[in-house]
Amino acid sequence: MSFSIEGKTAIVTGAANGVGLAVARHFLAQGANVMCADMDEASLSEQYGEEAEAEDARIAYFAGDLRQKLTVANLLSATIDAFDGVDILVNASRQVAMSEPLSELEDNVSDLMDQNLMTALRLTQQVSKWWIKQGEKSEDSEDVMGSIVNLSSIAARRCQPELLAFSISSAAVDQMTRAMAVALAPHRIRVNAVAFGSVMSRSLKDMLADNPDYRSEIIAKTPMGRVASASEVAETVQYLVSDCSGFMTGQILTVDGGRTLVDPVHAPTH
Repeated sequence: MSFSIEGKTAIVTGAANGVGLAVARHFLAQGANVMCADMDEASLSEQYGEEAEAEDARIAYFAGDLRQKLTVANLLSATIDAFDGVDILVNASRQVAMSEPLSELEDNVSDLMDQNLMTALRLTQQVSKWWIKQGEKSEDSEDVMGSIVNLSSIAARRCQPELLAFSISSAAVDQMTRAMAVALAPHRIRVNAVAFGSVMSRSLKDMLADNPDYRSEIIAKTPMGRVASASEVAETVQYLVSDCSGFMTGQILTVDGGRTLVDPVHAPTH
């Protein structure tokens, strides 16, 4: 078995910054073709524009609001047009927002469920239907049709009222991962997730700028004594989409430096 993803085609959402950007860059470095999707067209162009315009480019980008069903369908079509197919889907588009649990106007649950859960679910459905059709044409009944990785959070297992919406949406992503893994296993499609703790992403950097003591608090609650890099999550994602994890599906791999082993209730789980 091999960790290689060379020659495979991946859709990576949330690819304009943070962990999504790290996954897209890592996959490209590993020899994959990558369709980078995000709502932030300016950042996509800044990150990938020059490379995407090169002859025989292995990277392309797609800007659009993936909360819209038509946009999801267009993303899949654009990927097939650019690379003649798709082998991997990484649902990395997610939003972290603070919640006010007792306020119907500021609990943010509806917004984050739409952004963090429904975009991943709809894209999973669209891509899986395409894979199933391809599988019906395949002469080899052992061919793996595709692999999906959802990005989740250890907040799904922690209780922090100020992260009510994010925690609920992360837990929903975990359960969606399990349910879709069972539903898609007969079609030779694997679905797994990575639930991570504190990663030095743009959103965490913004929080640290507002609260410098936050970093020290995170480190104090992490047995490994540091904040993870986005590349460490990207490498875990590669493992889950590679042949090395070929008999894994429905699993939520935790990348948190040991945080969930010792966390008290109110330790930060961003």
